Amino acid sequence: MAKKVKKIARREYTKADVKELRAHSKAKTPVVKIAKLTKRTEASLRQKAMSLGMPLGHRR
Repeated sequence: MAKKVKKIARREYTKADVKELRAHSKAKTPVVKIAKLTKRTEASLRQKAMSLGMPLGHRR
């Protein structure tokens, strides 16, 4: 039997999502925590933050 492939459901970032992401960036919230709150992957969040030109997560 062939394996079922899970279809990736992409969701666009709304203005509210971007606003929330900026707030988390300013608060230095860990990316894992942001991912759970927004129900998005860490990679997705990092890519969006990079495209907006803002740091994200814990910085050393």
